[in-house]
Amino acid sequence: MKKPIIGISGSELTKNVGPFVGYRRSYVNKDYSEAVIKNGGVPMIIPFNEDADVTESQLELVDALILSGGQDIDSESYGEEPQPEQGTVWQARDQFDMRLLKLAEKRGIPVLGICRGVQLINVFHGGSLYQDLKYYPVPTLKHWQGDTPWWQATHQVKLVNDTHLAAIFDQVPRLRVNSYHHQLIKKVGKGLKVNALAQDGVYEGIENETGTVLGVQWHPEMLRAHQAEMNRLFDYLIKCALSLIHISEPTRLDVIS
Repeated sequence: MKKPIIGISGSELTKNVGPFVGYRRSYVNKDYSEAVIKNGGVPMIIPFNEDADVTESQLELVDALILSGGQDIDSESYGEEPQPEQGTVWQARDQFDMRLLKLAEKRGIPVLGICRGVQLINVFHGGSLYQDLKYYPVPTLKHWQGDTPWWQATHQVKLVNDTHLAAIFDQVPRLRVNSYHHQLIKKVGKGLKVNALAQDGVYEGIENETGTVLGVQWHPEMLRAHQAEMNRLFDYLIKCALSLIHISEPTRLDVIS
């Protein structure tokens, strides 16, 4: 049986010490690839580029897409001026990831957005963000866990009933998650619904009606080795991809004819 190829949107690092200072490198954190491999998929990093034709060709090679974490999303993308606490933005990467998402949705392949990825899904669909925790209308929990180990969960999220996310986790009411974000979903994008909330009311996940596009604010790829249930998100993505592969595969009679 063919293993599905899972594309992971890439970012760039610039080397600041040692030889080749200033050298730019394409990368994703290894946890993304490990999560895909451990759940039966084949990871393929999609390097950042600004060539729309290349990006389209890259997307044609994969059976599902993970939108990975990274920089803040530029407030211009949702029609707001930058506020003082907006962090580092990279407009070209915003455009790259949105191009990937548009192509994935056009093809109907499943998409999982993680941290920045869930925020990008929301903005792509016409939603908006709070540019920092301090702009949220009420005091929040600690959503940036700093030096606490990345694999350690630090707060709870409540799963919303009758959502695909709740079904993925067998309808458990709450999960413990890690947290590495300072921007928050504000207005929910068109065609999306909230599937998880923190105790302070912060939206921790969204999904579309069919569950083919789903995102979470935490980092399940960091948790999965110590919190086995987090593998369910990657298992779900890969099974969705497999189901589409089986539908598109020709039958034996089709091949003979």
